[in-house]
Amino acid sequence: MKLKDLGFDQWFEAQAAALRMDGCGFARISAVDRGSYLIKDESREVPAELSGKLTYGIDSAVDLPCAGDWVTAQYYNNDTAAIIHRVFPRKTFLRRKTPGRNIDYQMIAANIDTAFIVQSCHFDFNPSRLDRYLVMVADGHVEPVVILTKTDLITRDELDRKLAIIGSVTKARVMSLSNITGIGFDAFQKTLLPGKTYCLLGSSGVGKTTIINRLMGREAFETKAVSSTGEGTHTTSRRQIIVLGQGAMLIDTPGMRELGIVGAGDGIDTGFEEIVMLSENCRYADCRHEQEPGCAVRGALENGELQEDRYLSYIKLKKESEYYGMSYQDKRKKDKDFGRFIKSVKKHLKD
Repeated sequence: MKLKDLGFDQWFEAQAAALRMDGCGFARISAVDRGSYLIKDESREVPAELSGKLTYGIDSAVDLPCAGDWVTAQYYNNDTAAIIHRVFPRKTFLRRKTPGRNIDYQMIAANIDTAFIVQSCHFDFNPSRLDRYLVMVADGHVEPVVILTKTDLITRDELDRKLAIIGSVTKARVMSLSNITGIGFDAFQKTLLPGKTYCLLGSSGVGKTTIINRLMGREAFETKAVSSTGEGTHTTSRRQIIVLGQGAMLIDTPGMRELGIVGAGDGIDTGFEEIVMLSENCRYADCRHEQEPGCAVRGALENGELQEDRYLSYIKLKKESEYYGMSYQDKRKKDKDFGRFIKSVKKHLKD
């Protein structure tokens, strides 16, 4: 195996000179679990920790390594452990708002080529939630593919209706499959290319772990039944890269009940292209598409050209992204000010 087999392509090679260090090599973060890391290179996978200098220089949790990151690492103890000294810039990324009241980013994965957004045809099917995933993926410059699972639980007519709904929301490729009957699975498997990195996104219980087990040809990971209410159960507890037999890499992620959006204006515009195109005909360039006169978006809504649920989803995500974005910038400023204060105190104590 070579680094390029793990995704170290020309983009990363162009960054390598600035990140090379004597006595160190390049590796990829293969697993993250509560602040613990595994890194993988051409010949080994070992536990790793951050160097003191790297830890000291990190201003925010978003700067910490995440699954899929490339790093500069120094091996020790007969190459059975490593220290991470530097983190490569990210070509692409997946992130969301930290769950709860805290306003910050939570990194999900980095350097993803394609994100499979998995929704079940049963309880989990939710176009509004799909909008959120599509915005998150677009914000990180990742290619989206929508996967509809558990097609064996509905009729062909119901499946066609769901496919039509998704087609009205996104131009992304859509695939449907059943983990029970195997229908659609061969076509899905053929999309996985050697040296490329894919990520499974979706709520608990939609079949992500079952997909991985089927790809691996064995029950490598535990699966749990979904309750009668459709509530999924977490079976994945950490983010990790799984190298498949054909050479493709798959990052499994825990199911996400909360999917907050922070400062993802460009991602929203990409996810709602039809509204962006309509807004070009608004009377005012800064139209918010709510009460302003001459709003082409509102006009399209009133004459039936634009669906109401699509419009409401856009407005909700736009407001959420802007609100959390402003709160995040304010928090960052306060954190930086506090960091400078602590450094000045330490310097004063040394003097």
